[in-house]
Amino acid sequence: MNKAQWIIIGIGVLLVAGLFRYGRKAVRLSEVKAPLQSIVQNELTADSILFHAKEVLKPHQLKWMNDLEQSVIRGDVKSQKLNVYHQLAHFWKDSVGLFEPYIWYEAEAARLENSEKSLTFAAHLLLEDLRTREENDRLKRWKALLAKELFERSLKINDKNDSTIVGLSATNIFGNIAENPMGEIQKLTQVVRNDSTNVFALTVLGYGAMMTRQYDIAIKRFGRVVTLQPANLEAILRIAEVYEQKADTANAIKWYSNALPVAANNPNMKTALERRIEQLKK
Repeated sequence: MNKAQWIIIGIGVLLVAGLFRYGRKAVRLSEVKAPLQSIVQNELTADSILFHAKEVLKPHQLKWMNDLEQSVIRGDVKSQKLNVYHQLAHFWKDSVGLFEPYIWYEAEAARLENSEKSLTFAAHLLLEDLRTREENDRLKRWKALLAKELFERSLKINDKNDSTIVGLSATNIFGNIAENPMGEIQKLTQVVRNDSTNVFALTVLGYGAMMTRQYDIAIKRFGRVVTLQPANLEAILRIAEVYEQKADTANAIKWYSNALPVAANNPNMKTALERRIEQLKK
C-alpha cells in the first residue's frame, strides 16, 4: 500500500478510535508554517516550544496569557497554579488548537496535582499522539520523554496498574527511547500472561511484531484483539496491512472487506477501503 492510500485509511482509524479526546483536532508544531517549523530542526525544550508557539498568537491573546502566567504570587500558590495551568491548557486546546503547549500545561498540572488519574490522563494523550500522528523525530522524543516521566510518577503511586505499565513500555517503544526494547516486549508479554484479555497490551505487542517484521506473531496478536473486540477497526486494518506486507493478497482483501461494515458510518473511510480492495483484485 502506498503512503497516500494508507494516510486516507489512517485518518479513518483515528476518527473511529476517538484518539483526539481533547476536543478540536489539534495542530502539531511540525504542521505549522514558519517561524514554527524552525523549532523542529533544533534541540527541543519546553521553553523553546512555548516561545515559538506564542509567535502564532494575536497581541490580545499574548497579553492575556502573559498576565495569567504572572498572576500567581501569593496565598494558596498550589491551588492558583493548578487553576492557571488548566486555563492555559484549555486556551491552547480550544482557542489556538496547538497540541504541544496544550499537553505541556496538562503535564504541569498533573505533576502539581500528583494524582494517578491526572498523570495517566496526560501521559496517555502524549502516547496516542506520538504513536499515531507525530513523525518528526525530535518532537517524538520530547513527547516520549515527557510521557515516560508522567507514567513513572504514576507507577510510584500505584505500581500495579497494568494500563500504566503497558503505557510506559509502549512509550519507550513508539518513542524510540527504550534502552532495552526486548525488555519492554517481555514486560508486555508478562501482562498478557497475567491477563489474556488485555487489549492494550496485545495491541502494542502487535505493533512491536510489525516493527520487527514478525508478521505471523503480529497477526496472532491483532487477531486476539479482534476476537475480544470484533469491531476494533484498528486491529482489523493492521491484520490487512500485515497480509499485504506478506504479499498474501487474498487475505489482505478478506480483512479489508471485514473492515467495511465496521467503517459503515464513515463514508470517506469506506470509500478508501473499497478502492484499496479493487486495487488488490487487479
